[in-house]
Amino acid sequence: MSSTQKDRILIIDFGSQVTQLIARRVRESGVYCEIYPSNMTTYDRIQAFCPKGVILSGGPASVHELSTPRAPGEIFASGIPVLGICYGEQLLVSQMGGRVESSSHREFGRAAVNILRPCDLFDGFWKVGGSYEVWMSHGDKIIEIPENFEVKATSENSPFAVIADESRKLYGVQFHPEVVHTPDGHRLLINFIRTICNCKGHWAMSSFKTELIEKIRDQVQGGHVICGLSGGVDSSVAAVLLNEAIGSQLTCVFVDNGLMRINESKDVVSLFRDHFNIPLVHRDASESFLAALDQVEEPEEKRKKIGKLFIEIFEEEALKIDNVKFLAQGTLYPDIIESVSFKGGPSVTIKSHHNVGGLPEKMQLSLVEPLKELFKDEVRLLGRKLGIPETFITRHPFPGPGLAIRIPGGVSREKLEILRHADSIYLEEIDKAGLYEDIWQAFAVLLPVKAVGVMGDARTYDFACALRAVTSTDGMTADFFHFNHSFLSRTANRIINEVKGINRVVYDITSKPPGTIEWE
Repeated sequence: MSSTQKDRILIIDFGSQVTQLIARRVRESGVYCEIYPSNMTTYDRIQAFCPKGVILSGGPASVHELSTPRAPGEIFASGIPVLGICYGEQLLVSQMGGRVESSSHREFGRAAVNILRPCDLFDGFWKVGGSYEVWMSHGDKIIEIPENFEVKATSENSPFAVIADESRKLYGVQFHPEVVHTPDGHRLLINFIRTICNCKGHWAMSSFKTELIEKIRDQVQGGHVICGLSGGVDSSVAAVLLNEAIGSQLTCVFVDNGLMRINESKDVVSLFRDHFNIPLVHRDASESFLAALDQVEEPEEKRKKIGKLFIEIFEEEALKIDNVKFLAQGTLYPDIIESVSFKGGPSVTIKSHHNVGGLPEKMQLSLVEPLKELFKDEVRLLGRKLGIPETFITRHPFPGPGLAIRIPGGVSREKLEILRHADSIYLEEIDKAGLYEDIWQAFAVLLPVKAVGVMGDARTYDFACALRAVTSTDGMTADFFHFNHSFLSRTANRIINEVKGINRVVYDITSKPPGTIEWE
């Protein structure tokens, strides 16, 4: 039996933007899990998955409204432990005979839960009579809980902050234990997974790698695969995994779109041709991409045009190779949640990604996406298991559309050269300061405004540059990196003095949310 079949948790997604964080926490506990969208989850499908526990995610809907998502009612009488989070708790209450109504006191942000009774969910860390910090995000309010449930904890605006029917192993929490803003949330989820669901925690990346290879072979059979390399960690790990799975049935296609950082094209070619000896087609399409982006300023249109051109080039290269049936991509969980809900769920679209935006309709090849259920740090771990050099594994994420989305407004060759130079100085200073591995992602943005400056005795009118650096574990949430002022001063001084075309530098201190990591 495979590792994913021994102990597994099913997460039913009701549209929360942080559902994937629940999956992160489950996997961190050494237990495999999958996410099913609520509108595609039947009780038969749940039974086929054989979960040892079910988690109902949060979501933007109101349970008291018509046509809002529901869970298969059979799970509440199945004997399978169930944990409802936020909307999931309200759903549990509503479907089992309790009552939920709109509240005039919306609870959003940090709150304190007051523990009334002991509960297996928080055994070992929250004590009766204590008050503990959690993160709330809800507008509706439970006003009556179902029969046989007990109130375990309250908050100022949530009289039913934690409820449980422990005889049937049914639990509900109004807050979000999956986010870092609930300090003990991870421990609560571990209690549910390990103690209540009795999962042993045997899942590991080494065994999962074997399963991924088996899945690739089952899908591809005797067909040939072309793998689109963007130059980032994700597509590179996907390519090396594919090479281990199918060997000579793989050809990698690296499209030099002219939108990459300094020396990245050379590094990618060297890694795959020299280090891994993987067949690689290096296609210089920089002129085509620049032409496609001419006078395009809207971010979504940029992404769509870049994605469309990628597909056209892949199709051209595919025609030159015999028996090509598949296109492989390094699509990850966060790519999908920010574009469309994973496997068709109800999450709200934030922005599209070139890896996931409309590809099936635009090409004649079937998709192979071996990493689509992994988070970025899990991909890095997989890369280490595959023997990819550490210097490549630890590289910061780089978007598929490249520098095009780090130049708000129109893209030109001149702007690209200015940005490349500024970005290289910024990353060089980060590396010299020994901060590179402390930062999730760092980059420069060339702003679509010019500012007046003075250099020597002359007036300048040049571009402003924004520097961005964030800390994160999975890209779903992020905070800005707290550089000291001497670092920012030194870096800004170098950029202004060494990059012709920039005379002003600012630092972006926006977190995610409310912002996104990239500017576009």
